Amino acid sequence: MQHAKQDALETIGKLPDDADMDEIMYRLYVLDKIRKGQEAVEQGRTTSSENLKHEIDSW
Repeated sequence: MQHAKQDALETIGKLPDDADMDEIMYRLYVLDKIRKGQEAVEQGRTTSSENLKHEIDSW
């Protein structure tokens, strides 16, 4: 997995030249959430769909 700085630079580099700061921050936020989700999967910190259904039913 690449380093966060390199991922951020690549993400920003793909944006159009007229992207505003809000768009840049949003893209970096999404990138961070994706990276954290991938790390959770790699570490086995996931929930099965069956457990999720039971959790939703308890709401």
